[in-house]
Parts: sequence; structure tokens; C-alpha cells
Amino acid sequence: MRLTDKIALITGAGSGIGRATAKIFAHEGARIAAVDIVESAAATTASDINKAGGKAIALSCDMSRGADVEAMVAAVVERLGPPSVLFNNAGIEGKSAFLADMDEESFDQVIAVNLRGVYLGMKYVLPHMVKNNGGSIINTASVAAMVAVRGAVAYCAAKAGVVAMTRVAALEYARYNVRVNCICPGVIATEMMKRIVDGDMTPQAIRRISKLGRPGKPEEIAKMALFLASDESSFATGAPFVVDGGWTIT
Repeated sequence: MRLTDKIALITGAGSGIGRATAKIFAHEGARIAAVDIVESAAATTASDINKAGGKAIALSCDMSRGADVEAMVAAVVERLGPPSVLFNNAGIEGKSAFLADMDEESFDQVIAVNLRGVYLGMKYVLPHMVKNNGGSIINTASVAAMVAVRGAVAYCAAKAGVVAMTRVAALEYARYNVRVNCICPGVIATEMMKRIVDGDMTPQAIRRISKLGRPGKPEEIAKMALFLASDESSFATGAPFVVDGGWTIT
């Protein structure tokens, strides 16, 4: 098993990519801290893992609030031990509006969760990884960091910031044997994506954003996260790993 004896803290673990990743990591031997703003969703993920013979705990956390994140990481350390893997995956799509029509509150909310939340996750986990001489951090960015999406100025800005922040963290903490990478998913079949496209998943629409002619599966992103969490990616750091069905080819 590729993650034996590792402790993995996964945010946004109550659904979609986070839940799929938590289950795959557990299957590969990791002990899981399943974190979600919706406590019942995190509990369902943890329950599924424990029923399957794994080890998981569930925690609720608002990743946009520093005090909440600090307390959550402290709880993980107390109950499982210091994380050796952090999957900073929690995120929201936010309001869709052209830039001049986007109200400040909606803009700030997306930045707070999708960008500051990633910063806070790293801020409070990194000292434990430094103390333990290593770890792997995986941040969920998006192809929206690289292509313009109408009506998604805050989301695109936040995800571009995640890519930049990943590179800075990788540069600063390589000396401590901490690797920091990010994943840039394309269209993935999750509840969040269904809300974004609002039912516009016709074959023609899919072909515009996936050269493979289909949306990705949460498990396909989870398997990339598994690679980055494991020692198989021991020479990879500071990089965005694009998993988008070919969206960004053209």
C-alpha cells in the first residue's frame, strides 16, 4: 500500500473529489482526517472508511477562518498525529456575474474560501511537517487558473492565486523535505460542477471543454492526488498537474 503509516488531512472531504480521495487514500493505508464545513457530510465519509476497515475521523471547519483552521489542525494532531499529507481541496463556485456586476461580498467570499483557505491550511500544517522532516501538500487549483471563464472572475483569480502560492510554498519549504504541488482539474462530474453548468451538459457542450468527450470522474482526480501524496512523486514539487480531458490543448 502506497500510504501506509501516513496521516492525511483532507478538506472538502464531504463530497466529490474530497470524498473520493479520502476513500482511495484510506484504501492505500492512510489514516484520514475528513474535514468539511458540513459536519454530517464529513461524518458520512469517515463512516464509510471505517466500515470498510480503514481509520478515519470527521471534523467540521470553516476554512476561511484562521481560528477555525488552527483549532481543526490541533484536533487532528491530538486525535491522529501530525499530518504527513495535506490535501487542500475545499472550495466553492460562488456567484456567477460579469466583473462589473459582481458585488464585493460575493467576490470576497470566493477568495476567502478558495484562496485564503488554502493559505490557512498550509500555514497551520507546515510547522508540523517541518518538525517531522517532510510531507506532501496538494492544493486543488483549476484549469480556471489558466483559461478565462465568463462570469467567474473571483473563481479564476482565486485558483490562479493557488497555483502561485503553491510555487512559493514549494520554494520556501523544499529545504525541509516538504513537497507542495497543485492539481488543476477540468470539468469533473460533481454536484458543484452540476451547479456551475446548470444542466448544460449536452454532448456538444462537453466537447468544447473536454477533448475526450466526457466529464472527468472524481476518482480520476483522486488518483492524481494519490500519486502526489505518495513517494512515487518524490521528485515533484512546485508544479501544477493538469487533469482536464484536454480542455487546455487549444
